[in-house]
Amino acid sequence: MSPDTCTHETRPHDKLIVMANQIARFMESKPHAEGVAGLASHINDFWEPRMRRQLFEVLDAGDAGLRPLVTEAAPLIRRPGA
Repeated sequence: MSPDTCTHETRPHDKLIVMANQIARFMESKPHAEGVAGLASHINDFWEPRMRRQLFEVLDAGDAGLRPLVTEAAPLIRRPGA
């Protein structure tokens, strides 16, 4: 079974990366600025602080595995307190 078809996560943030990338893929169908804003808005509105904290852990570690639209939207995403 290839890593792309694995049903379990092997790293702590794999599921979160998949979720962020799914949103990004959808938002990439929109005009660029609208996609960036829409991705940030969706994460701000629907992701709990723990999930956003984990997203920023991935971003701060070099954004491995995230689609470019996610990293572009990062400045618009609310960073939760520690």
